[in-house]
Amino acid sequence: MNNLKTNFGKRKIKAEKKTLLVQKLFSEVSKKYDLMNDIMSFGTHRLWKKRLIEIMNINSNDRIIDVGSGTGDISKIILKENKNVSIYSVDLNLKMLNEAKNQFNDQQKKKIKFINANAENLPFENNFFDKYVISFCLRNITYIEKALLESFRVLKPGGIFYCLEFSAPASSLVDIIYSKYKNKIVPFIGEKVANNRNAYKYLEESISQFPNQKILLDKINNAGFERTSYINLFDGIVSIHIGFKI
Repeated sequence: MNNLKTNFGKRKIKAEKKTLLVQKLFSEVSKKYDLMNDIMSFGTHRLWKKRLIEIMNINSNDRIIDVGSGTGDISKIILKENKNVSIYSVDLNLKMLNEAKNQFNDQQKKKIKFINANAENLPFENNFFDKYVISFCLRNITYIEKALLESFRVLKPGGIFYCLEFSAPASSLVDIIYSKYKNKIVPFIGEKVANNRNAYKYLEESISQFPNQKILLDKINNAGFERTSYINLFDGIVSIHIGFKI
């Protein structure tokens, strides 16, 4: 019997239950997901994602996997940057995938494959992708190390891993203000706008429990990546981690 425990927010639960609980939350908020992101981040999540795509330096004919693609905003920015790419938009949540499909016209959909799959067990052969991107999803995965190993496996030699995720502010003052905002304001907004306080209480707790920049960097190194680094945005409230498969 599997008694392995993991965090679901601040609660300790059986690891085998986390994936289902997280997916239930995302199904409940899928219709208001983009609106909530705009409100909670005052629109800055768009700047973070735009910066991520700039750093990715998208090339023509790149084969890109967008893991935890949600409503498809990363895929949309990639296509604006370069239309001559192939995107595999992967999400475990079918409601999110369906929301994503509605964001693209028929011409754009020719460049995107929408795939319902788990980041821990991707249905692709080894050495398949040029770039792997995961944005605000890694902290929701039950077995982070397993997902990182999968990212390494599916990337080609010379392929690059990119992760945009919430992290730890460098300044203690920013950390204090940000903690109060996460604890008090985010669940309140979730209750009033998405009618789901619990989902956004989980969001706050999942950010607090997630490994900081240096710990995550170690995990990426342990998965086999080299020349790893991270870039802090907004004093480290979010960071972009990068790793190369050599």
